[in-house]
Amino acid sequence: MLAFLPAPLRGVIAALLLALNTILLCSFLFVVALFKVLPFAFTQRLTRWLMSHTHEAWVSLNKGWMNLVCRTRWRVSGLQGLDYRHSYLITSNHQSWVDILALQYVFNRRIQPLKFFLKQELIWVPVIGLAWWTLGFPFMKRYSKAYLEKHPEKKGKDLETTRKTCAKFRDNPVGIFNFVEGTRFTAAKHAQQQSPFRHLLKPKAGGIAFVLDAMGEQLESIVNVTLHYPGGRPGFGDLLCGRVKEVVMHVEELKVPPQFVGRNYDQDGEYRLQFQGWINQMWLDKDALLEQLSREFPGRR
Repeated sequence: MLAFLPAPLRGVIAALLLALNTILLCSFLFVVALFKVLPFAFTQRLTRWLMSHTHEAWVSLNKGWMNLVCRTRWRVSGLQGLDYRHSYLITSNHQSWVDILALQYVFNRRIQPLKFFLKQELIWVPVIGLAWWTLGFPFMKRYSKAYLEKHPEKKGKDLETTRKTCAKFRDNPVGIFNFVEGTRFTAAKHAQQQSPFRHLLKPKAGGIAFVLDAMGEQLESIVNVTLHYPGGRPGFGDLLCGRVKEVVMHVEELKVPPQFVGRNYDQDGEYRLQFQGWINQMWLDKDALLEQLSREFPGRR
């Protein structure tokens, strides 16, 4: 533990450890990428194994420096029943830049490493695009409404392409992650949206619907996470400096509604309304839970 050190010094040490961890493991990933392009079944299996364990090693080393700079109290419920061999869609409320590392901390080696759907164009981002590709992040192809108006024959082709991309997960389980709010909660955003929820921004149903459209039949369930920080929403600097003293995380496993699998959210208006109603109810329940957690684990807001 480095609790005896001043917070700024702890932050410098944590930032250096995070940077070193990322540089070393990304360098290894780029070597793995050389083998991933080889069209042989053995090299494909080998690179999948290597990238999965490299991803988990990165998270484990991050857990190491997080434990080193602060003895955070983790109050986590609902993890029972999760299986490393299954595929899940994980979603959570979004309060802070700390959320991703907190989620990785809790779910590491309980389920497959968390991955995000990324726009196909992002594969060309220097360095990080190669890292995402090597790690097996699914890339999606989406056409704009303006493009589809000019090329109606392309309707449904983007989803078809993404389903083909996700076919590799049929025999290789995956943890797909999506923040339904799309952005971090702030009081300014909450007021600007005129959100009907006390602790949440309005949910954006399109992202999670796209995942269910593309690979709903491959998912074991939806893992619905509710995050609460009793000490107030921390910044990333607070995490580095060891000022995140307590994290409350409630995990609820939900079965994928069969009526939402294999349907097109963009083109089916009746389905879109049903799905939005389902997401809104989930958000009402989450808002009520956050209100309960704020009473059970009070702190400055």
